[in-house]
Amino acid sequence: MFRMKLALFPAIAARVMTAAPTRPAEPSVLDAVSSIIPKTVEISRNVIFGEIWERPGLSKRDRSLITVATLLAQGSDEQHVRGHLTRALKNDVTKEEIGELLTHLAFYVGWPAVMTGALIAKDVFEKN
Repeated sequence: MFRMKLALFPAIAARVMTAAPTRPAEPSVLDAVSSIIPKTVEISRNVIFGEIWERPGLSKRDRSLITVATLLAQGSDEQHVRGHLTRALKNDVTKEEIGELLTHLAFYVGWPAVMTGALIAKDVFEKN
């Protein structure tokens, strides 16, 4: 099914099949599963972090805010939220902006998701 969807986007398909990893991305997650799903890890590194995050249409800072909001809205696991909160700080999102993002999201994704996000953010802030 994935190959069928890639066929709809030949430019991306060509890059996925030939591009070398440009840099490590979320090593704690991707490296942990690379022996199980090597192609998915390759695609993550090459397409998501190698192409999508590098597109000029949005800054990495904005992409980080969008990604954190999306992960919380989806109820993603702590490891992914933690990784992207850390990335957000590295992409010049301030702790105050993350707090404001969480406050804003409380009314759209719900209190439990935001409280979980806030606890994860607190820990990330203390370590960074």
